[in-house]
Amino acid sequence: MNNITHKLRGQISLLFIICSLLFSVSACSDFLEVKPLDQIVLDNFWNEESDVENVMAGCYLAMQSQDWIDRAIIWGEARSENLMGGERISDDTNLSNIALENITSNNSYSTWVSFYDVINRCNTILYYAPQVAERDPNYTQSELRATIAEASALRDLCYFYLIRAFRDVPFSTQPYIEDIQTMDLPATPFSEVLDSLTNDLENVVADAVKFYPVTKAAYQTGRITQDAIHAMLCDMYLWKQDYAKAIEHADAVIQSKQRTYQEESDRVGGVSSGLVDRLINGYPLISDAYTSGNSFGRAFFNIFALGNSSESIFELHYNTDDASLPNKGVSVRYGSADGGNGSLCPSDVVANDISDGQFAVFANRYDTRSWENISRGNSSQVVAKYACQDAMVNITSNPYSASYGARWPQNRCHANWIIYRLTDVMLMKAEALTLQVDPTGSGTLSDEERTTLRQAFTLVDAVNRRSYGYSQTVSALTYSRYSTKTAMLNLVYDERNRELMFEGKRWFDLVRRSMREGNTNYLISQAGRKYTNNKSAAESRLARLDAIFWPYNEEELKVNKNLVQNPAFGSGDKSIFEVTQ
Repeated sequence: MNNITHKLRGQISLLFIICSLLFSVSACSDFLEVKPLDQIVLDNFWNEESDVENVMAGCYLAMQSQDWIDRAIIWGEARSENLMGGERISDDTNLSNIALENITSNNSYSTWVSFYDVINRCNTILYYAPQVAERDPNYTQSELRATIAEASALRDLCYFYLIRAFRDVPFSTQPYIEDIQTMDLPATPFSEVLDSLTNDLENVVADAVKFYPVTKAAYQTGRITQDAIHAMLCDMYLWKQDYAKAIEHADAVIQSKQRTYQEESDRVGGVSSGLVDRLINGYPLISDAYTSGNSFGRAFFNIFALGNSSESIFELHYNTDDASLPNKGVSVRYGSADGGNGSLCPSDVVANDISDGQFAVFANRYDTRSWENISRGNSSQVVAKYACQDAMVNITSNPYSASYGARWPQNRCHANWIIYRLTDVMLMKAEALTLQVDPTGSGTLSDEERTTLRQAFTLVDAVNRRSYGYSQTVSALTYSRYSTKTAMLNLVYDERNRELMFEGKRWFDLVRRSMREGNTNYLISQAGRKYTNNKSAAESRLARLDAIFWPYNEEELKVNKNLVQNPAFGSGDKSIFEVTQ
């Protein structure tokens, strides 16, 4: 944010900002298919509801940029045990250093411009939309409240990414619309930002759109809805360690999906014709088994290749008929049909887990996600999720074998980037349930606490059973093995990694647990598994809690004298870590 304002200060004007915010939607085009305008007359802007909608479309478009997706992947996944440097990493010194856990303040991936860009767009909408409602009689108060909910949620989501990556960040709810404004803000503490986000979303969740018209089906997952805000609140309350509220918002999402499933089932007379075709432990999950033959991968295809699935809550859409807006973040990081393998690839610990017989990641060889997530060749292993247009697992072979659809071309990758989906929320609820048990650490559980653990297990088991290639009617997990709080918590984290691998979740999960426990022991035990030659150095660096966050970029420190560098990174001009035992 401050780097942006520094570059623009002295030359920026309100007209310039409006031009940068505005995206047009032609009469025949969809909200999610937008193109930038070259110019606009300010006097004719912020007068009609369509002006607000155009700028809102620009917020989504900005989140679809390669820069934004890059950071969703790199901040949320690259430092975890799931990924290591791929064949193209030699072209990127900054990424090479991240793979070695040698991060300094001059690392280009510590910049946050694309996230503050979206934040300022949203703040600008929130500033002008009430004025538009006064001028446009067709822009009703309920529509205005829905706009406020949508812009607030997108802004708060970007701030949520920032605090999970950097901990304390500059925080403002005011738009930068005049060149006389000073935006050199000090960092607001993590807890204060998180409190502001949850308070804001609690105030607007009821005003958000619940269901979009069936004629605009893509909006239901491609734009903010009540379910999306509930999912965000569930996630945020986990970080706040308010587990009752996390469960409350998880239930809102789960019950919404269950109602939708039941309505569809009733509509077709009890036999679903949609993609959700069965309940697993009472939860409406897409079957991974195809209806004929002995192949799995149906859920993979519907969730990650087709997109906009019945399990989706919020995802960034890349329309298949729009050649101008591919998902370049996925193509560059995970590979493409014409650009070669990506700069990141599955680490040995996840790629070789089953073939080595370690089962340290996947609980057994029957877990089809091991093949769906990772494509293994004779000389390379690559990320299949998002990058491949299909994955089909043959469960009759021993071991299983898989075939993959073509990877998306680099400039035609239309894999939607998923922010929240149903199984993510189910596993967040399982984590919250588990953490409610035995708060004193006595180890002696009451009957009620044992029931709570059983509820958590049922959620995890449903997610796991969907991908259990041996049989989706038989569980691969046994409750008796996870009947303590610690065992259940570890199971939840293991299942989240198996289910959400490469989706930008794993590192944030490890950071959340480290913040809760006040040390990085668990994080090191997991992330440290991928290191070989530099294992002791990497683990030593991560022993300090400060070091699991990112440094402020040196360019931000130059233009914002109110920012104080993360102490784990010293002055930022070289790698400096002070390890405390």
